[in-house]
Amino acid sequence: MRQIRQFPIMCVCFILVVLALGMPVSGQTEESSKTVKKKPLKPNEARVIIHKGTEAPHTGKFNNHRVKGVYTCKQCGNKLYVSDSKFKSNCGWPSFDDEIKGAIKRQPDADGRRIEIVCADCDGHLGHVFMGERYTEKNTRHCVNSISLDFLPASKSGLEEAVFAGGCFWGVEYLFQQIPGVAKTTVGYTGGTTRRPTYKQVCTGRTGHAEALEVVYDPKRVNYETLARRFFEIHDFTELNRQGPDIGTQYRTAVFYTSETQKEITKKLIKRLSDKGHKVQTLIVKSEKFWAAETYHQDYYQKTGKQPYCHAPKKVFD
Repeated sequence: MRQIRQFPIMCVCFILVVLALGMPVSGQTEESSKTVKKKPLKPNEARVIIHKGTEAPHTGKFNNHRVKGVYTCKQCGNKLYVSDSKFKSNCGWPSFDDEIKGAIKRQPDADGRRIEIVCADCDGHLGHVFMGERYTEKNTRHCVNSISLDFLPASKSGLEEAVFAGGCFWGVEYLFQQIPGVAKTTVGYTGGTTRRPTYKQVCTGRTGHAEALEVVYDPKRVNYETLARRFFEIHDFTELNRQGPDIGTQYRTAVFYTSETQKEITKKLIKRLSDKGHKVQTLIVKSEKFWAAETYHQDYYQKTGKQPYCHAPKKVFD
């Protein structure tokens, strides 16, 4: 007869106390207990999203889709990709070179060779991510099954954009990335005349561009005024065509508004600063074509582990 081990009385008591207090046991965490609303899936959807299958290449409805908006998780509605991250790779499935911050989880695939990507909210299977193929400057390809996705046109996505120029875009991006509700940031150039400017060209000061940050944000989590206040708090808006040691028109302070509401909020904040005695040099300009900067400029301080040298939060509003 197999011997039965006696379970220590103290262990039994501990488990009873844990259950009574609602504490996590056996690796359970607050995150894993989060309730995510999932919609029913059709058999062909479940085969891919739940059972990690793959749809046939060149058959998905989003493979050649070219509409501005946001791609969401078919199972739970989580916002995954902004349309400007989508590119044509001719691989047979939708391809993206970047995701909305915090929307995607990476994990080893069962085949032991690839990296699987799943929705961060519901763990629904999306596809795989590949690096080093050089399709885009970001050198990343999210290969996603169309059947794992839904799409919201820009007018219905709920996400909005804002563009700020406050000196070296490395530091501006770093500090904006810390704001809850900011879904995606891209450093680049705007306000000039040269098409597809390079960093070297912009540095001459002859293209007319400013180093700037494009922010995609969820207005349900953070409003534009909060972003604009942050902008004025992290750089010296009283300096003309420079920011600390960086000198030139490319380092000018400017807000490139995308709506009349953004324009009026910015004007209101500048008036408040002027009333406090500040000589504000910030320009208010209607948003123009934004050109993404080279890959090595994106997420610069995250990549290097350094800290901004000419940007730091400071209190300027009451």
